[in-house]
Amino acid sequence: MEIIETFGHTVEKLCEESPEKARTLLKTGWEAQGLKFRLLPDRRLQPADRYLAKLMMDTMLKPLKNPADSAIVSIFTPCELLSETGLSPYNAEAFSCYVSASKAEGFCMEQALSDGISETLCSYHKTFLGAAKKGLLPRPRCIVYTNLICDANLVTFRALADLYQAPSFFIDVPLKQNEENVRYVADQLKELAAFLEEQTGREIDEERLKERVASSSRSLKNYQQFQKERAGKYIPTDLVTPLYAGMTQNILLGSREEEKYTEMLLKDVEKAAPARGKRIYWMHTIPFWSSAVREALAFKEDAQIVGCELAQVFDGELDPEKPYESMARRMVYHNLNGGISRRIEAGIRHAKEAEADGVVWFAHWGCKHTLGGARLAKKRFEEAGIPLLILDGDGCDQSYGGEGQTSTRLGAFLEMLGGAHE
Repeated sequence: MEIIETFGHTVEKLCEESPEKARTLLKTGWEAQGLKFRLLPDRRLQPADRYLAKLMMDTMLKPLKNPADSAIVSIFTPCELLSETGLSPYNAEAFSCYVSASKAEGFCMEQALSDGISETLCSYHKTFLGAAKKGLLPRPRCIVYTNLICDANLVTFRALADLYQAPSFFIDVPLKQNEENVRYVADQLKELAAFLEEQTGREIDEERLKERVASSSRSLKNYQQFQKERAGKYIPTDLVTPLYAGMTQNILLGSREEEKYTEMLLKDVEKAAPARGKRIYWMHTIPFWSSAVREALAFKEDAQIVGCELAQVFDGELDPEKPYESMARRMVYHNLNGGISRRIEAGIRHAKEAEADGVVWFAHWGCKHTLGGARLAKKRFEEAGIPLLILDGDGCDQSYGGEGQTSTRLGAFLEMLGGAHE
């Protein structure tokens, strides 16, 4: 940890003198970590999750290496169209996670606050905005974002478009689930296709797009099948793997790499040992930096995370022959879109599929949707026979604190669950 802290401090110091040198150091450090994932992977993880760690690092590095071939996106933006025009997803939430893991998020958030960004804005967005303002993150080709689930997007991505003077495209997703709204969003995605063609000078081939959407459909179904089959199985995991899955099952849908990952998962689950210990389904983001959560749930036989809601945001069917309508359907019928009840119902369904003994509803500071729905979620989950712990914290800001309370509350919750699956 001392090495990482020194690394983050050096990035901060360099950023004041030369943002380009700081960015080079950040890229070099991430490349070194990527090499470690290839040569010295964590053997405690199943093969699919070792592959996933390399895949995520490669995804993070592409915008740093070739920013002109990248587009900044919000997490639930459909990226098949970007891939078809040769653009890599440059995701705000994922980058902030990696900046935080590099112990460099503090000075970025300070910059955002000094520029007048509200303290109550999500820390992922404060980190990304501050890093962009500092010059640590390079200018993209363009920006594509949506209002889906996160109202912070409307602040963050508009500010980024102004800062970078980059062309931007906004996708408006209505709250109500119906076919009229699917058509409304599909029409916007057709406009997005034209926007991306103009920005890149590359044409979108509809037949190739259909195959990408077919790949997205297969990846989603494979992951759903994996979650069902992991019931009754013990699959050791850390705190970042469920987050990686949440990222790639959104921004990398339609890629051969993501489909390969889900195929590997199905092979791994066949060989997995019988279930043991307490099984926790996690709602919202995971504080990967928290030693209290890590000590309770990372690579533990007596308690482990068996799913994360961010990796299971759409349960419907896609029609690859109608690619724009399919991508639109994924957004309109997103499990977190609409009222809080849809989100809770999906969480209950997925927790039961994975045979979870309990659920953690992580009340990430800055996420109004999650904070506002916490009490109703606790009531509804427990009516469905699934104990739920509301755990306050922050997924990105390591200065948040409260580790003692987190340890006490999470430990008491696991103790209350007793000897389930043991």
